[in-house]
Amino acid sequence: MSLRTLPLLFVNLGGEMLYILDQRLTAQNIPPEKARKVMTDIINTMFNKAFMEELFKPQELYSKKALRTVFDRLAHASIMRLNQASMDKLYDLMTMAFKYQVLLCPRPKDILLVTFNHMDAIKEFIRESPSILNQVDETFRQLIDTYNSIPAGEFQLIRQTLLIFFQDMHIRVSIFLKDKVQNSNGRFVLPTSGPVPWGTEVPGLIRIYNFKGEETKRVEFQHGGSYVRPLQEGSFELFGDRVLTLGKNIYTASRSVETNMSGTMKSSTSHTKENIVPNPMAKEELNLLAKLMGGLELKKPPTSDYSFRLNLFTNDEEEEHAALTRPEELSYQVISIKASEDQDRNKELSRIMGEFQSAESCIQSTSKGEDLLAMMDGL
Repeated sequence: MSLRTLPLLFVNLGGEMLYILDQRLTAQNIPPEKARKVMTDIINTMFNKAFMEELFKPQELYSKKALRTVFDRLAHASIMRLNQASMDKLYDLMTMAFKYQVLLCPRPKDILLVTFNHMDAIKEFIRESPSILNQVDETFRQLIDTYNSIPAGEFQLIRQTLLIFFQDMHIRVSIFLKDKVQNSNGRFVLPTSGPVPWGTEVPGLIRIYNFKGEETKRVEFQHGGSYVRPLQEGSFELFGDRVLTLGKNIYTASRSVETNMSGTMKSSTSHTKENIVPNPMAKEELNLLAKLMGGLELKKPPTSDYSFRLNLFTNDEEEEHAALTRPEELSYQVISIKASEDQDRNKELSRIMGEFQSAESCIQSTSKGEDLLAMMDGL
């Protein structure tokens, strides 16, 4: 597992979240000033300097539930509120979109170009807020400094780490189903055509060499696809043509953001008993999440009339039906977030961290982050 994966996972999922929210804010005719405030507040919180400093420290990915909790907090960092069903749907769309992008990357390093496409779009959302734009640019430069110099082998490890994280997620998304890039079982259809990775040649030719390294023969074969060589490599700088389109906004006013809740995320935990050996990383994960959560400051709206609820479904009845019919294995059991309890929660997290060492030997369920959220659920 790569210890450099978390920032890429967070930024790309965050970018997808902003695409979806922007589409729904427009579709529900939210007043422009409120919509702008939602986007700017979330981006301001997402790229908080202290938060990013913690995020960029080399570390293992932590559990799906822990990551979901951070995004639940992030989505409520403004005057907008989401019901549980809408938050579930939002997270499903985020994760499946980025999973598809990772699968389609021609080469592992292109994950960075996907990230830069998200960053470019995020900058457009806050182009009228110079101070927040500076925060985003600072993170952009940090991404460049951190990842531009790492070898291809490390990018391959990053890609493997991401695919391991996503491997049990098979949520059906209407856009992907309509475009026939996803099967009815939630698995993606990978193309056998298109551009080959930069620096490689179009398949169809075998070269044969002698013991001196001299080419002696060429044999052509039918590869069964329609491949092209890219004209140029995407830019890995702060500005430039990324060439790769993965990571750009696929949502428009004419395309809805729907998931089919009968899709499944088949986890091995549903069929097999998990290893009960205490996880030595659990305490570190708790410590990290406490710091991350502490850096995500919720802004309480000045009046209750100013806040509003965003629905990711067509109507309230559909949202209620989705909440009732959501499969149990797709439930993250996320804690509810209340700004007024921040101080007490931080004290409780500190107490839990202090007691964790003595309680560690009594832990029975050791899925990474599962015990963490089980304790947080009780706060």
